[in-house]
Amino acid sequence: MTATATATIKTEYEAVIGLETHCQLTTASKIFCNCSTQFGAPPNTNVCPVCLGMPGVLPVLNEKVLEYAVKSGLALNCQIAPHSKFDRKQYFYPDLPKNYQVSQYDLPIAEHGWLEIQLEDGQTKRIGITRLHMEEDAGKLVHGGSDRLSGSSHSLVDFNRTGVPLCEIVSEPDMRSGAEAAAYAQELRRILRYLGVCDGNMQEGSLRCDVNISVRPVGREAFGTKVEIKNMNSFNAIQRAIDYEIHRQVEAIESGETIKQETRLWEENSQRTISMRSKEGASDYRYFPEPDLMAIEVPRSTLERYRAELPTLPAALRQRYRDEFGLTAYDAALIADDRTIAEFFDAAIAAGADPKQSFNWIMGDITAYLNENKLKIGDIAITPAVLAEMIGLITNGTISSKIAKDILPELILSGGSVRELVAAKGLTVLAGDALAQIIDEVIAANPKEVEQYKGGKTKLLGFFVGQVMKKTQGRAEPQSTNKLIADKLSA
Repeated sequence: MTATATATIKTEYEAVIGLETHCQLTTASKIFCNCSTQFGAPPNTNVCPVCLGMPGVLPVLNEKVLEYAVKSGLALNCQIAPHSKFDRKQYFYPDLPKNYQVSQYDLPIAEHGWLEIQLEDGQTKRIGITRLHMEEDAGKLVHGGSDRLSGSSHSLVDFNRTGVPLCEIVSEPDMRSGAEAAAYAQELRRILRYLGVCDGNMQEGSLRCDVNISVRPVGREAFGTKVEIKNMNSFNAIQRAIDYEIHRQVEAIESGETIKQETRLWEENSQRTISMRSKEGASDYRYFPEPDLMAIEVPRSTLERYRAELPTLPAALRQRYRDEFGLTAYDAALIADDRTIAEFFDAAIAAGADPKQSFNWIMGDITAYLNENKLKIGDIAITPAVLAEMIGLITNGTISSKIAKDILPELILSGGSVRELVAAKGLTVLAGDALAQIIDEVIAANPKEVEQYKGGKTKLLGFFVGQVMKKTQGRAEPQSTNKLIADKLSA
Protein backbone atom coordinates (compact mmCIF):
# COMPACT_ATOMS: atom_id res chain seq x y z
CA MET A 1 0.00 0.00 0.00
CA THR A 2 1.38 3.41 -0.91
CA ALA A 3 1.88 6.26 1.55
CA THR A 4 -0.82 8.22 -0.26
CA ALA A 5 -3.33 5.40 0.08
CA THR A 6 -2.49 5.00 3.77
CA ALA A 7 -3.17 8.69 4.42
CA THR A 8 -6.69 8.41 3.02
CA ILE A 9 -7.78 5.76 5.55
CA LYS A 10 -10.16 7.33 8.06
CA THR A 11 -10.95 5.89 11.48
CA GLU A 12 -14.57 4.87 12.01
CA TYR A 13 -16.07 5.80 15.37
CA GLU A 14 -19.08 4.65 17.35
CA ALA A 15 -20.89 6.41 20.16
CA VAL A 16 -21.48 4.91 23.59
CA ILE A 17 -24.58 6.46 25.19
CA GLY A 18 -26.34 6.10 28.53
CA LEU A 19 -29.20 8.11 30.04
CA GLU A 20 -29.89 9.26 33.57
CA THR A 21 -33.60 10.05 33.82
CA HIS A 22 -35.18 11.90 36.73
CA CYS A 23 -38.88 11.08 37.01
CA GLN A 24 -41.08 13.16 39.31
CA LEU A 25 -43.56 10.88 41.07
CA THR A 26 -47.26 11.77 41.05
CA THR A 27 -47.76 11.61 44.81
CA ALA A 28 -49.94 14.29 46.40
CA SER A 29 -47.30 15.11 49.03
CA LYS A 30 -43.52 15.34 49.12
CA ILE A 31 -41.14 12.51 49.90
CA PHE A 32 -40.43 13.30 53.56
CA CYS A 33 -43.20 15.73 54.60
CA ASN A 34 -46.87 16.58 54.00
CA CYS A 35 -46.29 19.58 51.71
CA SER A 36 -48.18 19.58 48.41
CA THR A 37 -46.42 18.66 45.16
CA GLN A 38 -48.80 20.86 43.09
CA PHE A 39 -47.11 22.35 40.04
CA GLY A 40 -47.52 26.07 39.41
CA ALA A 41 -48.27 27.18 42.99
CA PRO A 42 -47.01 30.66 43.99
CA PRO A 43 -43.29 30.58 44.85
CA ASN A 44 -42.32 29.30 48.30
CA THR A 45 -45.87 28.39 49.37
CA ASN A 46 -45.55 24.57 49.31
CA VAL A 47 -42.84 24.50 51.97
CA CYS A 48 -42.39 23.60 55.64
CA PRO A 49 -39.52 23.27 58.19
CA VAL A 50 -38.87 19.65 57.06
CA CYS A 51 -38.35 20.28 53.33
CA LEU A 52 -36.49 23.53 54.11
CA GLY A 53 -34.09 21.61 56.36
CA MET A 54 -34.65 23.64 59.53
CA PRO A 55 -32.67 22.56 62.64
CA GLY A 56 -34.27 19.82 64.73
CA VAL A 57 -36.74 18.48 62.14
CA LEU A 58 -37.00 14.80 61.18
CA PRO A 59 -38.03 13.39 57.79
CA VAL A 60 -40.54 10.53 57.45
CA LEU A 61 -40.66 8.49 54.22
CA ASN A 62 -43.88 8.80 52.22
CA GLU A 63 -45.03 5.16 51.78
CA LYS A 64 -46.54 5.95 48.37
CA VAL A 65 -43.07 6.94 47.11
CA LEU A 66 -41.72 3.51 48.04
CA GLU A 67 -44.70 1.81 46.36
CA TYR A 68 -44.22 3.79 43.14
CA ALA A 69 -40.46 3.13 43.11
CA VAL A 70 -40.93 -0.62 43.60
CA LYS A 71 -43.64 -0.83 40.92
CA SER A 72 -41.41 1.09 38.50
CA GLY A 73 -38.55 -1.30 39.23
CA LEU A 74 -40.78 -4.33 38.63
CA ALA A 75 -42.09 -2.89 35.35
CA LEU A 76 -38.47 -2.39 34.25
CA ASN A 77 -37.60 -6.03 35.04
CA CYS A 78 -35.33 -4.99 37.93
CA GLN A 79 -34.33 -6.94 40.99
CA ILE A 80 -35.94 -5.29 44.02
CA ALA A 81 -33.58 -4.97 46.97
CA PRO A 82 -34.88 -6.70 50.13
CA HIS A 83 -32.81 -4.19 52.14
CA SER A 84 -32.19 -0.62 51.05
CA LYS A 85 -31.29 2.72 52.62
CA PHE A 86 -31.03 6.47 52.06
CA ASP A 87 -27.80 8.47 51.88
CA ARG A 88 -26.77 12.10 52.05
CA LYS A 89 -25.29 13.50 48.86
CA GLN A 90 -23.34 16.64 49.72
CA TYR A 91 -23.28 19.58 47.37
CA PHE A 92 -23.74 23.30 47.78
CA TYR A 93 -26.09 25.31 45.61
CA PRO A 94 -28.55 28.13 46.40
CA ASP A 95 -31.64 26.00 45.66
CA LEU A 96 -30.57 23.21 48.06
CA PRO A 97 -31.48 24.52 51.53
CA LYS A 98 -29.87 21.68 53.53
CA ASN A 99 -26.65 21.73 51.47
CA TYR A 100 -27.18 18.03 50.88
CA GLN A 101 -29.70 15.92 49.00
CA VAL A 102 -31.28 12.80 50.47
CA SER A 103 -30.71 10.14 47.81
CA GLN A 104 -29.60 6.50 47.54
CA TYR A 105 -26.03 5.49 46.77
CA ASP A 106 -24.71 1.95 47.25
CA LEU A 107 -28.00 0.20 48.15
CA PRO A 108 -30.63 1.44 45.68
CA ILE A 109 -34.18 0.10 45.76
CA ALA A 110 -33.86 -1.60 42.34
CA GLU A 111 -31.05 -2.82 40.06
CA HIS A 112 -30.20 -4.92 36.98
CA GLY A 113 -33.27 -4.40 34.80
CA TRP A 114 -34.01 -3.78 31.12
CA LEU A 115 -36.53 -2.51 28.62
CA GLU A 116 -36.89 -3.09 24.90
CA ILE A 117 -36.99 -0.37 22.28
CA GLN A 118 -38.26 -0.61 18.72
CA LEU A 119 -35.71 0.42 16.10
CA GLU A 120 -36.50 2.23 12.87
CA ASP A 121 -36.04 -0.99 10.85
CA GLY A 122 -38.72 -2.75 12.91
CA GLN A 123 -36.25 -4.75 15.00
CA THR A 124 -36.11 -4.55 18.80
CA LYS A 125 -33.13 -3.92 21.06
CA ARG A 126 -32.79 -4.54 24.78
CA ILE A 127 -31.38 -1.64 26.81
CA GLY A 128 -30.07 -2.48 30.28
CA ILE A 129 -31.17 -0.59 33.40
CA THR A 130 -28.28 -0.24 35.86
CA ARG A 131 -30.31 1.03 38.81
CA LEU A 132 -33.40 2.86 40.00
CA HIS A 133 -33.26 4.84 43.22
CA MET A 134 -35.42 7.27 45.20
CA GLU A 135 -34.37 10.80 46.05
CA GLU A 136 -35.69 14.27 46.76
CA ASP A 137 -35.68 17.08 44.21
CA ALA A 138 -33.92 20.41 44.71
CA GLY A 139 -35.57 23.83 44.36
CA LYS A 140 -35.55 26.07 41.32
CA LEU A 141 -33.54 29.19 40.53
CA VAL A 142 -35.12 31.90 38.40
CA HIS A 143 -32.49 34.14 36.83
CA GLY A 144 -33.60 37.72 36.19
CA GLY A 145 -32.98 38.98 32.66
CA SER A 146 -31.68 35.65 31.32
CA ASP A 147 -32.63 31.99 31.21
CA ARG A 148 -29.35 31.06 32.94
CA LEU A 149 -26.96 32.52 35.52
CA SER A 150 -24.60 33.97 32.91
CA GLY A 151 -25.95 37.34 31.81
CA SER A 152 -28.62 37.62 34.53
CA SER A 153 -28.98 40.70 36.74
CA HIS A 154 -30.15 38.73 39.80
CA SER A 155 -31.49 35.32 40.82
CA LEU A 156 -34.54 34.27 42.83
CA VAL A 157 -35.07 30.89 44.49
CA ASP A 158 -38.34 28.97 44.67
CA PHE A 159 -38.29 26.08 47.17
CA ASN A 160 -41.68 24.61 46.15
CA ARG A 161 -39.95 21.80 44.27
CA THR A 162 -37.62 21.02 47.18
CA GLY A 163 -38.48 17.58 48.55
CA VAL A 164 -40.68 16.57 45.62
CA PRO A 165 -40.13 12.80 45.19
CA LEU A 166 -38.04 11.53 42.30
CA CYS A 167 -36.98 8.21 40.89
CA GLU A 168 -33.64 8.40 39.11
CA ILE A 169 -33.32 5.66 36.49
CA VAL A 170 -29.84 5.01 35.11
CA SER A 171 -29.43 3.01 31.92
CA GLU A 172 -26.51 0.88 30.84
CA PRO A 173 -24.36 2.46 28.09
CA ASP A 174 -26.12 0.30 25.49
CA MET A 175 -27.25 2.95 23.00
CA ARG A 176 -25.29 3.87 19.92
CA SER A 177 -27.23 6.76 18.32
CA GLY A 178 -29.44 9.71 19.09
CA ALA A 179 -32.41 7.82 17.60
CA GLU A 180 -31.89 4.89 19.98
CA ALA A 181 -31.60 7.21 22.99
CA ALA A 182 -34.80 9.05 22.05
CA ALA A 183 -36.61 5.72 21.58
CA TYR A 184 -35.39 4.57 25.03
CA ALA A 185 -36.58 7.78 26.72
CA GLN A 186 -39.97 7.54 25.00
CA GLU A 187 -40.50 3.91 26.02
CA LEU A 188 -39.43 4.68 29.59
CA ARG A 189 -41.92 7.55 29.81
CA ARG A 190 -44.61 5.33 28.25
CA ILE A 191 -44.09 2.65 30.94
CA LEU A 192 -44.14 5.17 33.81
CA ARG A 193 -47.34 6.73 32.46
CA TYR A 194 -48.99 3.31 32.21
CA LEU A 195 -48.12 2.74 35.86
CA GLY A 196 -49.54 6.14 36.79
CA VAL A 197 -46.40 6.98 38.79
CA CYS A 198 -45.19 9.91 36.62
CA ASP A 199 -47.07 12.14 34.19
CA GLY A 200 -43.96 12.45 31.99
CA ASN A 201 -44.57 16.14 31.25
CA MET A 202 -41.14 17.30 30.09
CA GLN A 203 -42.26 20.93 29.74
CA GLU A 204 -43.01 21.06 33.49
CA GLY A 205 -39.84 19.18 34.38
CA SER A 206 -41.65 16.00 35.47
CA LEU A 207 -39.26 13.97 33.30
CA ARG A 208 -35.70 15.20 32.84
CA CYS A 209 -32.99 13.38 30.92
CA ASP A 210 -29.24 13.80 31.23
CA VAL A 211 -27.19 12.10 28.52
CA ASN A 212 -23.75 10.58 29.03
CA ILE A 213 -21.91 10.16 25.74
CA SER A 214 -18.47 9.20 24.55
CA VAL A 215 -17.02 8.03 21.25
CA ARG A 216 -14.44 5.35 20.47
CA PRO A 217 -12.95 3.73 17.38
CA VAL A 218 -15.11 0.87 16.13
CA GLY A 219 -13.81 -2.41 17.57
CA ARG A 220 -12.19 -0.95 20.68
CA GLU A 221 -13.63 -2.21 23.99
CA ALA A 222 -12.47 0.64 26.24
CA PHE A 223 -14.81 3.61 26.51
CA GLY A 224 -13.80 7.11 25.53
CA THR A 225 -13.99 10.10 27.88
CA LYS A 226 -17.58 10.63 29.00
CA VAL A 227 -19.36 13.96 28.55
CA GLU A 228 -22.70 14.74 30.20
CA ILE A 229 -25.34 16.87 28.44
CA LYS A 230 -28.06 18.60 30.42
CA ASN A 231 -30.98 20.95 29.66
CA MET A 232 -33.02 18.94 27.16
CA ASN A 233 -36.81 19.21 27.34
CA SER A 234 -37.94 17.01 24.44
CA PHE A 235 -37.11 13.70 22.80
CA ASN A 236 -36.27 15.54 19.62
CA ALA A 237 -33.77 17.68 21.52
CA ILE A 238 -32.17 14.55 23.01
CA GLN A 239 -31.62 13.13 19.54
CA ARG A 240 -30.29 16.38 18.08
CA ALA A 241 -27.98 17.05 21.05
CA ILE A 242 -26.49 13.56 20.83
CA ASP A 243 -25.99 13.76 17.07
CA TYR A 244 -24.25 17.13 17.49
CA GLU A 245 -22.06 15.89 20.33
CA ILE A 246 -20.98 12.77 18.42
CA HIS A 247 -19.87 14.99 15.54
CA ARG A 248 -18.12 17.43 17.92
CA GLN A 249 -16.19 14.71 19.75
CA VAL A 250 -15.10 12.92 16.57
CA GLU A 251 -13.89 16.19 15.05
CA ALA A 252 -11.99 17.04 18.25
CA ILE A 253 -10.25 13.64 18.34
CA GLU A 254 -9.40 13.81 14.65
CA SER A 255 -7.81 17.22 15.13
CA GLY A 256 -5.71 16.03 18.09
CA GLU A 257 -7.74 17.59 20.92
CA THR A 258 -8.30 15.86 24.25
CA ILE A 259 -11.93 15.29 25.24
CA LYS A 260 -12.53 16.62 28.77
CA GLN A 261 -14.88 14.97 31.24
CA GLU A 262 -17.40 17.77 31.73
CA THR A 263 -21.04 18.75 31.89
CA ARG A 264 -22.35 20.58 28.83
CA LEU A 265 -25.66 22.31 28.11
CA TRP A 266 -27.79 21.98 25.00
CA GLU A 267 -28.51 25.38 23.46
CA GLU A 268 -31.76 25.10 21.54
CA ASN A 269 -31.39 28.39 19.70
CA SER A 270 -27.91 27.71 18.34
CA GLN A 271 -28.40 23.91 18.11
CA ARG A 272 -25.12 23.14 19.88
CA THR A 273 -23.72 21.98 23.20
CA ILE A 274 -21.67 24.40 25.33
CA SER A 275 -19.42 23.75 28.31
CA MET A 276 -21.00 24.31 31.76
CA ARG A 277 -18.64 22.83 34.36
CA SER A 278 -16.22 19.99 35.02
CA LYS A 279 -18.01 16.75 35.88
CA GLU A 280 -18.09 15.71 39.54
CA GLY A 281 -17.33 12.16 40.63
CA ALA A 282 -18.92 10.19 43.48
CA SER A 283 -16.06 11.17 45.81
CA ASP A 284 -16.95 14.86 45.36
CA TYR A 285 -20.37 14.27 46.92
CA ARG A 286 -19.00 12.65 50.12
CA TYR A 287 -21.92 10.22 50.47
CA PHE A 288 -22.72 8.76 53.87
CA PRO A 289 -25.83 6.97 55.24
CA GLU A 290 -28.74 9.29 56.14
CA PRO A 291 -28.87 9.07 59.96
CA ASP A 292 -32.45 10.39 60.29
CA LEU A 293 -34.14 7.70 58.17
CA MET A 294 -34.53 4.01 58.92
CA ALA A 295 -33.38 1.27 56.56
CA ILE A 296 -36.00 0.07 54.06
CA GLU A 297 -37.29 -3.48 53.86
CA VAL A 298 -39.84 -4.68 51.30
CA PRO A 299 -41.53 -7.88 52.56
CA ARG A 300 -42.14 -10.62 50.00
CA SER A 301 -45.93 -10.33 50.50
CA THR A 302 -45.82 -6.59 49.76
CA LEU A 303 -43.64 -7.15 46.70
CA GLU A 304 -46.05 -9.72 45.27
CA ARG A 305 -49.03 -7.45 45.95
CA TYR A 306 -47.33 -4.64 44.03
CA ARG A 307 -46.50 -7.05 41.20
CA ALA A 308 -50.15 -8.19 40.99
CA GLU A 309 -51.29 -4.56 40.70
CA LEU A 310 -49.15 -3.83 37.61
CA PRO A 311 -51.17 -3.15 34.44
CA THR A 312 -50.46 -4.79 31.10
CA LEU A 313 -47.49 -2.79 29.83
CA PRO A 314 -47.08 -1.20 26.37
CA ALA A 315 -44.75 -3.85 24.89
CA ALA A 316 -47.15 -6.68 25.78
CA LEU A 317 -50.11 -4.71 24.39
CA ARG A 318 -48.32 -4.01 21.12
CA GLN A 319 -47.59 -7.71 20.71
CA ARG A 320 -51.21 -8.67 21.49
CA TYR A 321 -52.61 -6.13 19.04
CA ARG A 322 -50.42 -7.54 16.29
CA ASP A 323 -51.14 -11.18 17.09
CA GLU A 324 -54.86 -11.03 17.95
CA PHE A 325 -56.16 -8.16 15.83
CA GLY A 326 -53.73 -8.17 12.89
CA LEU A 327 -52.64 -4.55 13.37
CA THR A 328 -49.38 -3.49 11.77
CA ALA A 329 -46.43 -2.80 14.07
CA TYR A 330 -46.90 0.93 13.45
CA ASP A 331 -50.64 0.89 14.22
CA ALA A 332 -50.12 -1.28 17.31
CA ALA A 333 -47.52 1.16 18.64
CA LEU A 334 -49.81 4.10 17.93
CA ILE A 335 -52.85 2.74 19.78
CA ALA A 336 -50.75 1.42 22.70
CA ASP A 337 -48.90 4.69 23.23
CA ASP A 338 -51.42 5.98 25.79
CA ARG A 339 -52.99 3.70 28.41
CA THR A 340 -56.40 5.43 28.42
CA ILE A 341 -56.61 5.21 24.61
CA ALA A 342 -55.60 1.53 24.69
CA GLU A 343 -58.22 0.77 27.37
CA PHE A 344 -60.90 2.55 25.30
CA PHE A 345 -59.85 0.49 22.25
CA ASP A 346 -59.97 -2.78 24.21
CA ALA A 347 -63.39 -1.94 25.67
CA ALA A 348 -64.82 -1.11 22.22
CA ILE A 349 -63.65 -4.49 20.89
CA ALA A 350 -65.06 -6.24 23.97
CA ALA A 351 -68.39 -4.55 23.14
CA GLY A 352 -68.33 -6.18 19.69
CA ALA A 353 -66.59 -3.62 17.47
CA ASP A 354 -64.32 -4.65 14.61
CA PRO A 355 -60.67 -4.01 15.73
CA LYS A 356 -59.51 -2.30 12.53
CA GLN A 357 -62.56 -0.02 12.33
CA SER A 358 -62.20 0.78 16.04
CA PHE A 359 -58.57 1.74 15.43
CA ASN A 360 -59.51 3.97 12.48
CA TRP A 361 -62.24 5.84 14.38
CA ILE A 362 -60.24 6.24 17.61
CA MET A 363 -56.95 7.29 16.02
CA GLY A 364 -58.71 9.32 13.31
CA ASP A 365 -61.75 11.48 14.08
CA ILE A 366 -61.81 10.98 17.86
CA THR A 367 -58.10 11.72 18.39
CA ALA A 368 -58.34 14.73 16.07
CA TYR A 369 -61.17 16.11 18.24
CA LEU A 370 -59.18 15.47 21.42
CA ASN A 371 -56.07 17.20 20.06
CA GLU A 372 -58.03 20.17 18.71
CA ASN A 373 -59.77 20.72 22.04
CA LYS A 374 -56.83 19.71 24.29
CA LEU A 375 -58.88 16.95 25.93
CA LYS A 376 -58.22 13.40 27.10
CA ILE A 377 -60.41 10.51 26.03
CA GLY A 378 -61.94 10.31 29.50
CA ASP A 379 -63.19 13.90 29.11
CA ILE A 380 -65.66 13.14 26.30
CA ALA A 381 -69.14 11.62 26.48
CA ILE A 382 -68.82 8.90 23.85
CA THR A 383 -68.12 5.51 25.45
CA PRO A 384 -66.55 2.37 23.97
CA ALA A 385 -70.01 0.77 23.86
CA VAL A 386 -71.42 3.72 21.88
CA LEU A 387 -68.51 3.54 19.43
CA ALA A 388 -69.12 -0.22 19.04
CA GLU A 389 -72.81 0.46 18.38
CA MET A 390 -71.96 3.02 15.70
CA ILE A 391 -69.49 0.67 13.99
CA GLY A 392 -72.11 -2.11 14.08
CA LEU A 393 -74.67 0.12 12.34
CA ILE A 394 -72.13 0.92 9.63
CA THR A 395 -71.31 -2.76 9.18
CA ASN A 396 -74.96 -3.87 8.83
CA GLY A 397 -75.74 -1.05 6.41
CA THR A 398 -78.07 0.96 8.66
CA ILE A 399 -75.89 4.07 8.33
CA SER A 400 -73.05 5.05 6.04
CA SER A 401 -69.56 6.14 7.12
CA LYS A 402 -70.48 9.69 6.08
CA ILE A 403 -73.53 9.68 8.35
CA ALA A 404 -71.33 8.33 11.16
CA LYS A 405 -68.87 11.19 10.63
CA ASP A 406 -71.73 13.69 10.69
CA ILE A 407 -73.18 12.45 13.99
CA LEU A 408 -69.86 11.72 15.73
CA PRO A 409 -69.38 15.27 17.11
CA GLU A 410 -72.79 15.05 18.80
CA LEU A 411 -71.94 11.64 20.24
CA ILE A 412 -68.61 12.96 21.52
CA LEU A 413 -70.37 15.85 23.25
CA SER A 414 -73.51 14.12 24.51
CA GLY A 415 -73.13 10.35 24.17
CA GLY A 416 -76.41 8.41 24.04
CA SER A 417 -77.79 5.73 21.75
CA VAL A 418 -76.60 5.90 18.15
CA ARG A 419 -79.68 4.05 16.91
CA GLU A 420 -82.02 6.51 18.64
CA LEU A 421 -80.06 9.51 17.36
CA VAL A 422 -80.15 8.19 13.77
CA ALA A 423 -83.90 7.48 13.98
CA ALA A 424 -84.65 10.91 15.46
CA LYS A 425 -82.75 12.65 12.66
CA GLY A 426 -84.00 10.34 9.90
CA LEU A 427 -80.49 9.44 8.89
CA THR A 428 -80.79 5.75 8.03
CA VAL A 429 -79.24 4.64 4.76
CA LEU A 430 -81.45 4.91 1.68
CA ALA A 431 -81.79 1.70 -0.31
CA GLY A 432 -84.25 -0.22 -2.44
CA ASP A 433 -87.06 1.60 -4.30
CA ALA A 434 -86.42 4.93 -2.54
CA LEU A 435 -82.80 4.98 -3.69
CA ALA A 436 -83.69 3.77 -7.19
CA GLN A 437 -86.19 6.63 -7.59
CA ILE A 438 -83.57 9.25 -6.64
CA ILE A 439 -81.08 7.70 -9.06
CA ASP A 440 -83.69 7.89 -11.85
CA GLU A 441 -84.23 11.58 -11.05
CA VAL A 442 -80.48 12.32 -11.18
CA ILE A 443 -80.07 10.48 -14.51
CA ALA A 444 -83.09 12.30 -16.00
CA ALA A 445 -81.70 15.68 -14.88
CA ASN A 446 -78.31 15.15 -16.59
CA PRO A 447 -78.94 13.96 -20.19
CA LYS A 448 -75.68 15.43 -21.52
CA GLU A 449 -73.58 13.46 -19.00
CA VAL A 450 -75.63 10.31 -19.73
CA GLU A 451 -74.83 10.63 -23.43
CA GLN A 452 -71.10 11.17 -22.69
CA TYR A 453 -71.05 8.16 -20.34
CA LYS A 454 -72.63 5.94 -22.96
CA GLY A 455 -70.13 7.34 -25.45
CA GLY A 456 -67.25 5.87 -23.41
CA LYS A 457 -66.54 8.43 -20.67
CA THR A 458 -67.16 5.88 -17.90
CA LYS A 459 -65.30 8.04 -15.34
CA LEU A 460 -68.50 10.10 -15.22
CA LEU A 461 -69.89 7.39 -12.94
CA GLY A 462 -68.30 9.33 -10.08
CA PHE A 463 -70.23 12.44 -11.14
CA PHE A 464 -73.57 10.60 -10.90
CA VAL A 465 -72.62 9.05 -7.53
CA GLY A 466 -71.74 12.52 -6.25
CA GLN A 467 -75.08 13.94 -7.42
CA VAL A 468 -76.96 11.13 -5.68
CA MET A 469 -74.98 11.65 -2.48
CA LYS A 470 -75.72 15.36 -2.62
CA LYS A 471 -79.44 14.77 -3.18
CA THR A 472 -79.63 12.19 -0.35
CA GLN A 473 -77.37 14.25 1.98
CA GLY A 474 -74.97 11.32 2.19
CA ARG A 475 -77.62 8.75 3.12
CA ALA A 476 -77.11 6.59 0.05
CA GLU A 477 -74.90 3.55 0.64
CA PRO A 478 -71.90 4.07 -1.70
CA GLN A 479 -71.43 0.50 -3.01
CA SER A 480 -75.12 -0.06 -3.74
CA THR A 481 -75.35 3.37 -5.32
CA ASN A 482 -72.38 2.68 -7.64
CA LYS A 483 -73.87 -0.62 -8.82
CA LEU A 484 -77.39 0.73 -9.31
CA ILE A 485 -76.21 3.74 -11.33
CA ALA A 486 -73.90 1.61 -13.49
CA ASP A 487 -76.71 -0.87 -14.19
CA LYS A 488 -79.19 1.87 -15.11
CA LEU A 489 -76.73 3.71 -17.36
CA SER A 490 -75.84 0.47 -19.15
CA ALA A 491 -79.47 -0.50 -19.73
